[in-house]
Amino acid sequence: MPESSYLALLLVGLLGGSHCVVMCGGIVGALSMGSPARAGLHLAYNAGRIISYATAGAIAGALGEASLALSGQLPLRSILYLFANLMLIALGLYLMGLTRALALPERLGHKLWRHLQPLTRNFLPAVTVARAFPLGLLWGWLPCGLVYSALATATTSGSAVHGAGLMLAFGAGTLPNLLLAGLFATRLQAYARIPAIRLGSGLLILGFGVWGLIGLARLVFYPWASAS
Repeated sequence: MPESSYLALLLVGLLGGSHCVVMCGGIVGALSMGSPARAGLHLAYNAGRIISYATAGAIAGALGEASLALSGQLPLRSILYLFANLMLIALGLYLMGLTRALALPERLGHKLWRHLQPLTRNFLPAVTVARAFPLGLLWGWLPCGLVYSALATATTSGSAVHGAGLMLAFGAGTLPNLLLAGLFATRLQAYARIPAIRLGSGLLILGFGVWGLIGLARLVFYPWASAS
């Protein structure tokens, strides 16, 4: 697994933070209401959320590994890699407000979320770490195009361990934005909606996808170049 994949997903999580703040800023901002233990609550919530990302990454990596083992063909690996980078391009366009291409996977994710969302009420208000952590575990399965784009990359990882590692890197990238959202919820949500911020983040993530496609094209059409 190239180290660049971990760095790429770390940066995707960081750059996509504007989307994270919009999606999760409300629940994160509410964590500290009525409790002085703000830092502990936010850390517990985010730890649960990132553990769920890693679990999903392990599943995605295992599924990718199984499909490659069954086929034993390089074209399937290339197809998975193509799909992962197209998802990054779609995410970049989505953040820029130019497409709703990721709305479909988010709608599919709602089928799982509608069973999990009622469980979140058991941990609200999350005024203790014992409530914030399981709330984060559940919230990690919230339908999100940003997460699904990262999971598409995890399917190319070749194993459950690497898939989990990639999603841990992605989760670490989202952490600064959501920790700040907990402390400055209103201000940061307004900042995250600034068109220039979303445009810049979207362009950079789109660039990751285009760069990946260029690398794939070199591998497929000029395999001797990548071997040298």
